[in-house]
Amino acid sequence: MFDVLITTDFSIEGVHFRREWHPPEIVGRRCLTRGLSDIAAMGGEPATAFLSLALPRKLPQKWVDGFFKGLLALAEEFKTALAGGDTAQSPDGIYADIVVSGYVPRGRAVLRSGAKPGDEIYVTGALGGSAAALHEFFAGRRPKPLNFPRHFAPVPRFAVSRFLREKRIATSMIDLSDGLSTDLAHICEESGVGAEILEASIPRARVGPKHSLVSLEDALHGGDDYELLFTARSGKHVPTQIARVPITCIGRITRQEAIVLIEENDRHKRLRAQGWEHFTK
Repeated sequence: MFDVLITTDFSIEGVHFRREWHPPEIVGRRCLTRGLSDIAAMGGEPATAFLSLALPRKLPQKWVDGFFKGLLALAEEFKTALAGGDTAQSPDGIYADIVVSGYVPRGRAVLRSGAKPGDEIYVTGALGGSAAALHEFFAGRRPKPLNFPRHFAPVPRFAVSRFLREKRIATSMIDLSDGLSTDLAHICEESGVGAEILEASIPRARVGPKHSLVSLEDALHGGDDYELLFTARSGKHVPTQIARVPITCIGRITRQEAIVLIEENDRHKRLRAQGWEHFTK
């Protein structure tokens, strides 16, 4: 028996992508990644996708073809059927709404509300790589996809989430789409707990032709990495690598309903959610 999982996400021109920055294949891939990553974050397996597109009248057909090429390539990779959707004319830009369904063994979905005081906090991969690409764009440079893979070719972490579910490791989980500070705050709010994280333990991405380390600010608050943030009971064996993806312990869950960053000089600082939140910018 299975539980059904459903998620929906918008990709909006000027908010999530810009045509002058992102090739249509990348936009299509990132659009589906948003939904698939939500399913992975619940420990689920993907099944179907439904896509609704609102497009400007003068948008070239070549752009639309490229969008579908990127989206369908990722759908094939993760055995997700594009089962339907809708199209409409937009007066001022591209709007893509992706609905993804998935499934998980009955009662085994990993929620945001399961963290308990004493649990340890983990992240997959490295953080801040996608935000670093945006800095390049805003500075007038053209970052190369190979140098910023988490921005241009994000991968939903299904292999990791499957392992965590099957081994009953994760007590709560979320994907890092809005930034570590904001998404950790979501887990804390849903679970009624707080957290302490160690600045020195946060895995920061290396980007660009020189493999430069991203800033701490980007690692803490940058979004669109689509890594997983999860908690596990203290003493539970968590591998340092799952499916060749590094796993890093960055802190622990506390009773106090606040998130505290422990800096390298052992100074404790209240960490406020500064990642992406709609209607606050």
